[in-house]
Amino acid sequence: MSDPDLFQFTATHRKWLQPLGLLERPWLILGSAPHPTIPGKIFESHARIDINNAGRTAQAMGYGRADLTVRAKKKSWEEHRHIDTRLLLWIHTVPGPVLPLLLLGKPYDHIGKVRPLRRRDRERMVLQVSGVPLEGFGDLGKVTNGVAMACYGLLLGVPEIVLAGISLSKVGHSYDELGRRRRQVDEDRAVLTALARDPRLATSEPDLAAESGIRLWNTP
Repeated sequence: MSDPDLFQFTATHRKWLQPLGLLERPWLILGSAPHPTIPGKIFESHARIDINNAGRTAQAMGYGRADLTVRAKKKSWEEHRHIDTRLLLWIHTVPGPVLPLLLLGKPYDHIGKVRPLRRRDRERMVLQVSGVPLEGFGDLGKVTNGVAMACYGLLLGVPEIVLAGISLSKVGHSYDELGRRRRQVDEDRAVLTALARDPRLATSEPDLAAESGIRLWNTP
């Protein structure tokens, strides 16, 4: 991403998040690895960023509306029919004005505003923030959306990002018992290890801290 492109991308997304105060608050990014570690009362200070269908787990744990949800185009909406989020960042190919029309046939409880994230911007953003080239590397040559959103938050200047429900070793997902193999482990490991030097990044997961070098988050 050239400097003008990066500047425009950052400015556009900051403008979208600013009205809800999501740039001043720290974030907890919730992935879908089994048995996520969510520190008590963290949402009194941190915004909740749900990755794909992790919001289903958050709801089962008694948490309310997400501040931001990030979804891949291919993810099944049937796996989480009660999405409840203030903002939706949808990794999609259609023009932004068309996205609300696509939501008309989807099952959900509440979606405030929606905006697209292009795959090309996602990959360039990860490279810009981490400095790790991934083309031809690992399973798919790209990180998972949870790790991509850590890069997104760091790029936009979020003061702190805590990763929960993100793992390099656990199998399966928190919202089902299918035990599906988690892919892109090598890609995630490479990028998270590079990001570990950023003091704004932390994790509530002891296993992820041990495997990546990211600092383990402690209650202030």
